[in-house]
Amino acid sequence: MAPHGDPPVNPVSPLEQALHAARALVLADLVAREVAEADVVSLVEEAVTQRRWWVQQWPDGAGFLAGLVAQDVQDALLDRYGRWPLCPVCGSGDPHALDVEPELGPDPHWVCHKAGVKVAAVGALGGATGGAASS
Repeated sequence: MAPHGDPPVNPVSPLEQALHAARALVLADLVAREVAEADVVSLVEEAVTQRRWWVQQWPDGAGFLAGLVAQDVQDALLDRYGRWPLCPVCGSGDPHALDVEPELGPDPHWVCHKAGVKVAAVGALGGATGGAASS
């Protein structure tokens, strides 16, 4: 075999790497908010499985996977358990969930539309605190 012949063997495709990264970011946020129970992790796995087909159809969308998986999990949690993640910024008023922005784009963040602020990048909720945090 020539050293410049075949490309190196990479057992994990870039699309799978992007899916694994999205899964890890959403799981980090679930752990940070202490809701990473087995049934909730199953929702993440379902979202990743559904997005695998989507990204196979549109490989250019790989950079959008973290935000999409986060939204998929958020929607599934709303259907089964309620709003997630609750806003840590607003200390008064009705509890409300953060939203993912951009809805379809790179570098997704959790944002509070009431306060008009970016709270944390998807995957970084563990470092986000605000007026609603208790000590």
